[in-house]
Amino acid sequence: MQTAHFRNQLNLYRRKITLSIFGALFLIAEASGQSRFNEISKAGQDENFISYGFFLAGHSNTWRMKYSDAFLDPTNTDLRRIQSIVPVYSAGFSLGFLVTVRLHDQLNLLFTPKVGFYEFRTDVNFFEPNTGNSNSINEITFRRDTYINEATMVEFPLIFKYKAQRFNNTRMFFTGGGSAMFRTKDQEEANIEDLVTSGRDFTVDFGMGFDLYFKFFKFSPEVRFSHGLLDVYRPEESNPAFRDAISQIRRKSITLYLNFQ
Repeated sequence: MQTAHFRNQLNLYRRKITLSIFGALFLIAEASGQSRFNEISKAGQDENFISYGFFLAGHSNTWRMKYSDAFLDPTNTDLRRIQSIVPVYSAGFSLGFLVTVRLHDQLNLLFTPKVGFYEFRTDVNFFEPNTGNSNSINEITFRRDTYINEATMVEFPLIFKYKAQRFNNTRMFFTGGGSAMFRTKDQEEANIEDLVTSGRDFTVDFGMGFDLYFKFFKFSPEVRFSHGLLDVYRPEESNPAFRDAISQIRRKSITLYLNFQ
């Protein structure tokens, strides 16, 4: 029996971790609104038509991978040594600028150009027949090969931000929009990797967070989910050992933004 990978075990708890993040943000907002402020803060320039800021962000990203029909066909002998192909969540970070356009007191348009540093890990598990001395001639072992794709992406998100009514110095908000992203590495350099992907993608993004008003600035933590819209897989340049087992690959990430304005 194959031993479960430790990282894969952690993936089982992603929903609990996400709910914990939301709970932590809510507690921070409540504590800030009730104990830190005795008067309404004017920080954040909410009344200006255009205002500026910056952000730091940490993300966890992975592939959304779909098996090919050939891999799922039990009569196919070319791919019978492959047991599974498992994308693994990996950490990264990004930073950028924040431009806010005030459309209404409760509706803003955000332009947030950024540079993101990504790492995508993929575990390919192979069946390995036991050729040594064994009490069972049918015993099968497994071999796991890990492939890593590293990429620096330039991204141009355009996000709508809907804000609830302000309560003291706290305000909850929801975000939604999309982004265009481009890899700085050229395609010829990317083609030498075992799992080859294209360098351009478009995403749909949605999230939630809180505006916390301090004396001299506004701090806005946010959790945002991003889903790639394009199939970025390039099988013709990928490793022949497993390339035909995959039909498509799309990007997916969860990001914690720390916005300052």
